[in-house]
Amino acid sequence: MTEPERDADRLVTPAFVALTLSELAYFTAIGILIPVLPLFATRELAVGAVAVGLAVGALQITALVLRPAAGRAADRWGRRALMVLGAILLALGLLAHVAVSDYWVLLLLRVLLGVADAMFLVASMAALGDLAPESRRGEAVSYSSLGLYLGIAFGPVLGEYLLSYGGFTLAWVGASGLALLSALLASQLPALPGPQESERGSGLVFRGVVGPSLAFLAGLVGAAGFLGFAALYARDIGMDGAGGVLFAYGVTVVVVRLALAKLTDAVPAYRLSAGSLIVCGLGLLAIGLVSEPVGMYLGAILLAVGISFLTPAFFRVLMARVAPSKRGAAAATFTILVDVGIGGGPILYGLIARPFGLSAAFAFSAAIALVAGLVGVVAGRPRSPESTPA
Repeated sequence: MTEPERDADRLVTPAFVALTLSELAYFTAIGILIPVLPLFATRELAVGAVAVGLAVGALQITALVLRPAAGRAADRWGRRALMVLGAILLALGLLAHVAVSDYWVLLLLRVLLGVADAMFLVASMAALGDLAPESRRGEAVSYSSLGLYLGIAFGPVLGEYLLSYGGFTLAWVGASGLALLSALLASQLPALPGPQESERGSGLVFRGVVGPSLAFLAGLVGAAGFLGFAALYARDIGMDGAGGVLFAYGVTVVVVRLALAKLTDAVPAYRLSAGSLIVCGLGLLAIGLVSEPVGMYLGAILLAVGISFLTPAFFRVLMARVAPSKRGAAAATFTILVDVGIGGGPILYGLIARPFGLSAAFAFSAAIALVAGLVGVVAGRPRSPESTPA
């Protein structure tokens, strides 16, 4: 292999490190909000549970609605500009919480944070597609996604510490500082495709990606339902709680993505996706059919292994089938599917569990994943790149 070829396949570059650290700072800032926001709303603004839920959901709803526009903006103006703008908006919105004394102001700020989230997340995913060598995209998303996991894991711990040490003001200022750090790190990225280098992307549904998108959802819905109902199901089968199970799930995801990241590029994406879905289905089946702690632990670990490989596999498929000028729109598609899967999984489980019980919900989601995986084994094959929106 020649020196230029080795450089072309290099993944860990200063730009990739800056992107990963920017995501870590951003998601840690978001993680701080997990314990702080509900306490602020109830203690300082004296609102009830419904109002708290509305405030929490306002960010996600706004971000979901704006992701298509953010995808087009990332393709038109470039990834770096949108990431920096999104992180700065997050910082300003968080700092403004210091002066909040009315609930309606809190809601407006949550909408602003949703705008910031749509910008940053879509642009960062598109930037990852630009920076990662084609032969190492699975490995790239395996490493990059750890910023989200670590941020959401340690952000709440940091939030509780800031709250106990300096009250809500210190928590807001600390989170705002992390968002500014994220913007500073994002500003170190190269000028990734903008209007001078690429045509404006449009559309969200790309031919050749509909099938893989449905397969991705088949696994993600099951995992989201598991996370949403693990605590209840653990008690149904005689456990004290799901803390140990969820810890095993989280540790498995981190270990697999670190230790086996290179494997995500060594296997054809459609085979990796199909195999991941089958492993997810077997994990969900173990949880649903073996109503014992051992079944829940085994199922959680299998599910974590499957999800660890499924996301990189789908990211590879998606980025391979769109032109560079439309990676912003592709990233919007990816993040919307994640939103739908995470939001739809618990809803599906709830609808099934009410008449049939949680065991049936796990078994049903297992069947969906297994069928999708088997279809992938039979019908999946490499396809020509496709970049035209349907």
